[in-house]
Amino acid sequence: MKLIRTIRLDPSDTFVFERAAEPGEWAVSGAFAFWNADPDTLEGKARSAFRSGFLGVESLGWSTLVQIVEASAVDRAALVERLAQQLVANFGAPDIGAAHAAADEEVTFAESLCNHPSDTLIAVHRASEDGDVREAFRTLHPRGDRKPMRAFSFLEVQGEDEGEEQPGDEVDLVALAADKNAGPR
Repeated sequence: MKLIRTIRLDPSDTFVFERAAEPGEWAVSGAFAFWNADPDTLEGKARSAFRSGFLGVESLGWSTLVQIVEASAVDRAALVERLAQQLVANFGAPDIGAAHAAADEEVTFAESLCNHPSDTLIAVHRASEDGDVREAFRTLHPRGDRKPMRAFSFLEVQGEDEGEEQPGDEVDLVALAADKNAGPR
């Protein structure tokens, strides 16, 4: 059987979401996390989580991408159990029995996304249409035998003389945002 795990190709999830899932967590779609919210009024990081996040079951953090991986029946049972515990503790499930049934349904749905080869990446786009939440999933497949590349890399830049660092540009993002919110000049 196959299930989905969170994956982080770059640090963007730590900026985009209020809480980013840890890489390698078992995941589910997570749309249920917004059952009591009006998606049309969500803003900022909550809106990002609604629109494009998978829920990491352990941390209850969000991940933009998940990866299809092989899993055992023991893995699946542990995932259902942990999600049921989270539903009782954090989402208002009335009891562990009801939570277990809901968790099993969520995991079954996650399994249904896994009809692609292992290591396939999946992204979600979630929207509210006429009061209903719609989810669209797309897959990203590695080409050939190559491993997925990192989305961003960091390069240390040095001057012409060995060890001489280039002057750094400092950007005050808060000031830039304040200028943008102030409107045109």
